[in-house]
Amino acid sequence: MKILHLLSTVDPRAGGPTEGVLQSGLSMRAMGHEIEVVSLDAPDAPYLKAFSLRLHALGPSRGFYGLCSRLVPWLTEHAPRFDAVIVNGLWQYHSFGAWKALRGSNVPYYVFPHGMLDPWFKRTYPLKHLKKCLYWPWAEYRVLRDAKRVLFTTQEERLLARESFRLYRANEEVVSFGTRQPPADSTTLRHAFLSKFPQLAGKRSILFLGRIHEKKGCDLLLKAFAAVRDIDPRAHLVMAGPDDGEWAAQLRSLTKELGIGDRTTWTGMLTGDLKWGAFRTSDVFALPSHQENFGIAVAEALGSKLPVLISDKVNIWREVKEDGAGIVASDTIDGTIDALSAWLRMDANAVAAMREQALATFTQRFDVDAMSKDLVRVLRETSSRRDGGLTRGLVSEAAG
Repeated sequence: MKILHLLSTVDPRAGGPTEGVLQSGLSMRAMGHEIEVVSLDAPDAPYLKAFSLRLHALGPSRGFYGLCSRLVPWLTEHAPRFDAVIVNGLWQYHSFGAWKALRGSNVPYYVFPHGMLDPWFKRTYPLKHLKKCLYWPWAEYRVLRDAKRVLFTTQEERLLARESFRLYRANEEVVSFGTRQPPADSTTLRHAFLSKFPQLAGKRSILFLGRIHEKKGCDLLLKAFAAVRDIDPRAHLVMAGPDDGEWAAQLRSLTKELGIGDRTTWTGMLTGDLKWGAFRTSDVFALPSHQENFGIAVAEALGSKLPVLISDKVNIWREVKEDGAGIVASDTIDGTIDALSAWLRMDANAVAAMREQALATFTQRFDVDAMSKDLVRVLRETSSRRDGGLTRGLVSEAAG
């Protein structure tokens, strides 16, 4: 198949959607499919060179919304070359532009919301949600309504998506999601990481890896760690991710107030060997998030034989709990304290068993090849006829 992905950006700092497109694209390309990507990035953006799929950067776009005058004409001309177009993410111009260019055409398009319909945003940012309510009926509602399928990565995400907006209609389908198998555990990876952060040698590192963002529960993790640090003097918190924003500055000040400045390491964003070295040298992965659609980093941790301490707002928490691949708690300070203290007090045999189960859970549930095969199945089943005669899938109307 020939498949075109749309992204607002391929900047790796954007997190899950970019990484998901890259890893699934590489996997599908290895299976013999042709994959191309359109983004709204400026053609001279420095991170484009590292992107491994064929890329059409149509920017620069304008403003936070990413308005890009080249998108619709480009899609009108080039989309007929593809069997399917996949829109990744909402609330920026690439999704609305896809609808403008492809509605009523013979080219089917699909939408991965990537958690962007979660009602957590509605509760946490009511003023932003009000703006979205004004925008919703004439833009994103139509984007979802006219998509061949709206693709959710978990049943939890699908159900939550119905709660955010009163007007909602979508041909829903849940598909597998995952990422590539992490590099094999190696002395090289460990050495690369510890050479840069020698203070972590011999520590029981509790690793957070992701965007330093309010929704990730970073403040909960810091406060909970301050409460449990005396359980094991070797315990050390590693905060890995882009940390140049205002929220990160506040968190750094919080570590000093909590008296854990000397037991917290801020690494900045990690990529390549440093990223995998962080997984391989850490004791456990922690993500007490308030909202997490899937959590690519959670899957990467599991694939690195690293048990995970996650909240029940990470949408794969049921799978983790059912398999015993980690500890699940509420997205509160008390819940995070319970998870951290349970891990730090766990005996060596239980720790070893959970490490083995972490890898088994990744292999069985979250490997990217399984994701690619499931996505190809959906595309073939639904895009094989473009005459409108295909039986429509699940259509849901829900009141938020």
